Amino acid sequence: MLTRRNFALGAATGIMGGALAWVDHARASTRTTGRPPSVEEVLHDPDQPVLGNPGGALTIVEYFDYQCPFCKRYHPDLVRAVEQDGNIRLLMKDWPIFGGTSLRAAQLALGGVTDGSYQRAHDALMATEGRLSEAQVYDALQAAGLATDRLDAGYQANRARLDGLLGRNAHQAAAFGLSGTPVFIIGSVIYPGVLHPEDLDRAIRDARR
Repeated sequence: MLTRRNFALGAATGIMGGALAWVDHARASTRTTGRPPSVEEVLHDPDQPVLGNPGGALTIVEYFDYQCPFCKRYHPDLVRAVEQDGNIRLLMKDWPIFGGTSLRAAQLALGGVTDGSYQRAHDALMATEGRLSEAQVYDALQAAGLATDRLDAGYQANRARLDGLLGRNAHQAAAFGLSGTPVFIIGSVIYPGVLHPEDLDRAIRDARR
């Protein structure tokens, strides 16, 4: 199971914001969710889009929001690290905590899973800056050459499944006691907060050890 046990301060790990060890069989202290999520639930949710190398030996998870300025500012560094490594599965777990616009952005992006346009939609939204209006979400997607009505149709056709995915992401965040975005899981460690490029590289090296 995944829990918040074995907290290690960032000063000890060299990672800004601290790190939470992932203890596979530790006992949970999840006040709101009843039980912690399993490794399989977090890393291999069948409805979660997979970026990077789907067969990669290492998985990086990020809990993010399309309106989170830090998620978007440092996303290019994450993408570069994944592409340069070539052996990383990247799971961008939507956790729309900034309200209705964030939820709508997540719904439209996930609607692209049906026709293979998810990554284009995701990239377009991650390239925006700061807080967004719903109109700006639509504008960003359309500027990337995507038909928002088609994205919405993809979401509506799979609404129960995709809403279930968003619910499971929220369940996991609550179980881990997360308080904001971004949050990363790299190997056996949870990293709350921003990972600068050097910290990200170090975390990947540590996970490979």
